[in-house]
Amino acid sequence: MNVQWIGLVAASATFFGVWYGHVAVRKIESVVERLWVPIVLSLILGLGSWLLSLLADNVLLSAAAGTFGVTLLWDSFEFWRQQKRIIRGRAPANPNNPRHARILTVSPAATTLDLLDRDPVGYPVNPEEAIHLIEDKTK
Repeated sequence: MNVQWIGLVAASATFFGVWYGHVAVRKIESVVERLWVPIVLSLILGLGSWLLSLLADNVLLSAAAGTFGVTLLWDSFEFWRQQKRIIRGRAPANPNNPRHARILTVSPAATTLDLLDRDPVGYPVNPEEAIHLIEDKTK
């Protein structure tokens, strides 16, 4: 029997790439004032990973680099989408970030509350209910 590692390597690269990307996009977007910097870095790293994938002699390294590269490229778009979520009030704004402070002044829906930081109730809630649940949690 011949053991094929490529499935495990590709799945691991996907899992860790998506996990890292989700956490990194939220954190980086909340602290960076100029959003184009992490977007450009993510694009460069993603394209570099793709290039490594094309040039690697090892099929496992090629699969991992290609998979991780596409998640980095997707993260470059997610920085914009995260900012839109903040403007719409679906993600918390960081008032210490000058870019977020501007968003808080011009967007009535923007909030500093994390509407997902609450105990689950088993059904979808609107933003007003979420705020009430958060207030109940802090009491």
